[in-house]
Amino acid sequence: MKNRNRLLLIAVGLGVLLNPLNSSMISIALARLQEVYRLDYTAVSWVVFAFYIASSVAQPVMGKASDLFGRRRIFLAGLVVAFAASMLAPFSPGFGWLIVCRIIQSIGTSMMVAVGMAIVRIHIKENQAAALSVLSVFLSGAAAVGPFIGGVIIGRWDWESVFWVNIPFTAAGFVLAWRSIPADRPEGFAVNSRPLLHWLVIMDVKGIILFAAGLTALLLGVLSFESSETAASWQILTALCGLTLLAGFVIHELRTASPFIPLRTFARYPAMTRVNVEYMLVNVLYYALFFGLPSYLQTVREVSVFETGILMLSLGLCSLAAAPLAGRWVDRSGPGPALLLSALLMTFGSLWLVMLNGSWPVASICIALAAFGISNGLSGVGLQAALFQSSPKEIIGVASGVFNTSRYFGTILSSLLTGLIMGGQLSSGGLRRLAVVLTAIALLLIFLNRQRLRAGFR
Repeated sequence: MKNRNRLLLIAVGLGVLLNPLNSSMISIALARLQEVYRLDYTAVSWVVFAFYIASSVAQPVMGKASDLFGRRRIFLAGLVVAFAASMLAPFSPGFGWLIVCRIIQSIGTSMMVAVGMAIVRIHIKENQAAALSVLSVFLSGAAAVGPFIGGVIIGRWDWESVFWVNIPFTAAGFVLAWRSIPADRPEGFAVNSRPLLHWLVIMDVKGIILFAAGLTALLLGVLSFESSETAASWQILTALCGLTLLAGFVIHELRTASPFIPLRTFARYPAMTRVNVEYMLVNVLYYALFFGLPSYLQTVREVSVFETGILMLSLGLCSLAAAPLAGRWVDRSGPGPALLLSALLMTFGSLWLVMLNGSWPVASICIALAAFGISNGLSGVGLQAALFQSSPKEIIGVASGVFNTSRYFGTILSSLLTGLIMGGQLSSGGLRRLAVVLTAIALLLIFLNRQRLRAGFR
């Protein structure tokens, strides 16, 4: 690989790792943020909700924007936005300001994820498969080691460090990206020759607003009800308003010619829809454990931040180790067997947490973490392969975008599930109730994958 291509790959890698890194490091900081801002678990979960809601909107939007305004321009702008948000977040005078900084940070990091893969595909011609695999390592590796990094730096420098750590990545990434990513011209339209209303329609701003406002209102209504344990009229109205806005979003997306999320695609290709539903459920399982367990360990079992990061590392390392093995298995046998084993492992891990009690050593949690980690590695590869099998080649770009959106839906639902079941205060009983629900979801995945194998799909 040429030296210029190496620099480009490193620049893109430094940018794209920021989104999974910041979405995973925060899991270790939740307990500390509860103390600092004197909030319950449900309220502090908004640092997770805000990031994923913003990512679910920003990534498909910025992918479309890069086609119109240029990929290099979007990537460099993303680094600047992420840098600014990371600088400002530690100085937040209140929790609301911290949420705003997390939203800005999510938008900035999503700008790079949305165009990073396209930049590599377009500008690296030789050994392209190897280059893309390296980029995948940046993405999956950052998510895997995020809790460990968070545990180490929070234990040494407190919660602000999960934002400071982005500074060297964004600064180095900007310098390398400026030097190595070639300039590109927007495709199709002359950017300055179209009126503002045209761009608002092309970007489906109405759909974006309906989706973001509806999801936020629904979550705010449901979670505030759980926090207060009684339903006030404003909480009910907020949740109903959210449902109304989301219904309006669905109607709008089915009618518009340039949808933010192409819902008509789901109706046309039911096999692809089923893959996306499975991917959403897998992420509900994985991230409910990912975000719920660190706070449980620190709050209930009184495990230090550093030790929590060490324990959570088993989840990421097992996921990373399983992924390449899953790739070879799926190539030989198709995605069906790997996905069935993934569902079985998640069922085992959930049942292990159901049986867990305070007298067991803390290290025994690593058994459940390992089961979920291996399962995540298997399902990530298996579901991607199943998506390619079920999606016509002419819409594979749209299918990939919808697939990523399903992941974000799963992460949002996982945080909602964890907040509702755990309630305002974490406890061993709350973790056990969450594990029972996760077991039921894992059993549903076993059923779906057995049906796939019986229908003759590998």
